[in-house]
Amino acid sequence: MLSHAQLDAVAHHQGYTALLERVLISEEQLRQRVAELAEQISRDYAGRTPLLVCILRGGVMFLTDLMKHLTVPHHVDFMAVSSYGVGARATRGQPRITLDLNTDVRDRHVLLVEDIIDSGHTIDHVLRLLQTREPASLRVCALLDKPARREVYVPITYLGFEIPDEFVFGYGLDLDEYFRNLPFIGVVKKEYQ
Repeated sequence: MLSHAQLDAVAHHQGYTALLERVLISEEQLRQRVAELAEQISRDYAGRTPLLVCILRGGVMFLTDLMKHLTVPHHVDFMAVSSYGVGARATRGQPRITLDLNTDVRDRHVLLVEDIIDSGHTIDHVLRLLQTREPASLRVCALLDKPARREVYVPITYLGFEIPDEFVFGYGLDLDEYFRNLPFIGVVKKEYQ
């Protein structure tokens, strides 16, 4: 695994191609699937105004593209959740809310928009918290699902892609805060994980 300083040097001098094993999901596949999800969500929420709650930071690109295709009126708010142990890349420990909603969700139709679900602990924590605030409905829309890593059941209503247990980056997902801006999702070379 590269240190942050080493990754910084690679990012600035070689770019993401030095770290990329292969493209897992192409820009075109993402564009098509996000449009399909938006169509399904628009049908399911017809006559209602869902509140899209984006889990920062990874979900921002997915949320933005999803919103472009929605045909129903909707509102947006954001949450940030810290779930990483000190110095670890794998989620561990008790998730904690570092940025909470500004919107009262009572009697609202809430749709959580998340980039990736792996162990399930973070999203389970958020779902339990929001359930106490009495929304009219509460559903999950995840771009990626990594079921091989699941430790806690998560009810995913809208899913973009199921992926294998590989370390991925791009399209909002970071590699130590780098490369969120890539228009595709790639797999990190084993030697850099």
